[in-house]
Amino acid sequence: MSAPDIERATGPSPDPAPPGRRRTVRPLMMRLHFYAGILVAPFILIAVVTGGLYAVAPALEGLVYRDQLHVEYTGPTQPVADQIRAAQAVRPDLTVSAVRPAPNEGDTTRVLFTDPSLGESERLAVFVDPSTAQPVGELVVYGSSSALPMRTWISQLHRHLHLGEPGRIYSELAASWLWVVALGGVYLWWDRYRKARARDNGKARLLTVDRTSKGRNRTLNWHGVVGIWIAVGLVFLSATGLTWSKYAGENVSDLRTALSWTTPALDKTIGDTAPASGGGHDGHGGGHEGHTDTTVVDTNIDEIDDVLAIAAENGASEAVEASIPADTATAFTVAETRQPWALEQDSVSVDGATGRVVDVLDFSTFPLIAKLTTWGIALHMGLLFGLLNQLALLALSIALVTVIVRGYVMWWRRRPTRGSDWAVGRPPLRGALRQVHPVAAVAIVAAAVAVGWFVPLLGWTLLGFLVIDLAVGAAKRART
Repeated sequence: MSAPDIERATGPSPDPAPPGRRRTVRPLMMRLHFYAGILVAPFILIAVVTGGLYAVAPALEGLVYRDQLHVEYTGPTQPVADQIRAAQAVRPDLTVSAVRPAPNEGDTTRVLFTDPSLGESERLAVFVDPSTAQPVGELVVYGSSSALPMRTWISQLHRHLHLGEPGRIYSELAASWLWVVALGGVYLWWDRYRKARARDNGKARLLTVDRTSKGRNRTLNWHGVVGIWIAVGLVFLSATGLTWSKYAGENVSDLRTALSWTTPALDKTIGDTAPASGGGHDGHGGGHEGHTDTTVVDTNIDEIDDVLAIAAENGASEAVEASIPADTATAFTVAETRQPWALEQDSVSVDGATGRVVDVLDFSTFPLIAKLTTWGIALHMGLLFGLLNQLALLALSIALVTVIVRGYVMWWRRRPTRGSDWAVGRPPLRGALRQVHPVAAVAIVAAAVAVGWFVPLLGWTLLGFLVIDLAVGAAKRART
């Protein structure tokens, strides 16, 4: 977003506000909003376009992979153990790690295998017709949401542009600045509305576009009105996006740990013996000898149907993923997966040999922040409210694209048209901080330092803007 209204930048920097003149933070917000809009908006634009694609990826996934995800229901469901055996026949070279039984009639069961040739957080899924126990295909899935290849590709494009860890800087930079640009724009638009209302006897508009305006003013109207309508959504996307980031995300995790806001962990240990080290997550490889004990896995597969029934009796009764332990010291984990309109995900750990419930993790007992984090992530991913959620995110993305584009249009239209072969829109006047009350100025600087420390990419780029601005100012003074 570019600044909604920008004063001309000619003449020397203004002196401190004279006695009797009302001090205001508007010039400071104007300058910050302008530079952030010009320099950071390209990163935000890329993030919002890729994010819009990711928002509708779950719906597209159901269409692209319908042959693997859906079958014609022809009869009673076969035991889950038989379905797993059928998948093993397809991939005898791999070890079963988990299973997602078909949640509804016409859906397939997803049998998950640990594959050393795949990347981090990737597993191979064999899809099985639950009525016939016949495999219908296999695909690589990613992460806890078990995303299929197309959604995984879009997710990684949104996350790091397929550049790996270095590419995550772009998305974290966008998330770090999005809330600043959004809230700054809200303040500037509200302040402009307040002044216009006093001047025009209450005829000014805050939430609707003045269709009688022309040229740059019309662009400004659309930029401001759309921006203020989507501001809450932008702050939400920024906050939830930062939880996935590298630098700010680590600070968020540390804060949650310090305040005991973390998501409770499910106890999966049977008896007093901990599982041997060297194994994978949730029993993905690693018995007492540091390798998968196929005998234990085979035994656990035979127990899976009883385990699922016990878990359903203890709260994990919706669409679930059940781990297949690879050692005798680890219990089965049956956890409800993210599904549309399902606000709670309970999980249960069960000793398959005895049928004893080892632990129950009831979502209703989670700390409030843990609940909000779970819901926020699902909402950000377009999973919390299904297609409605995805369409809302897509609309929010399109609206933000129009706001950014109109910001650049206003910047371009402000460029000088005489005395230069090429020029761009000038920034607001310097000396904005001197127009703020000294106490407020100290508070603003202190807040900037604190926020910059907690959100490092915001702090470093803000410092970079300041250094560049001071250097440009010094160069201009040297010439004059």
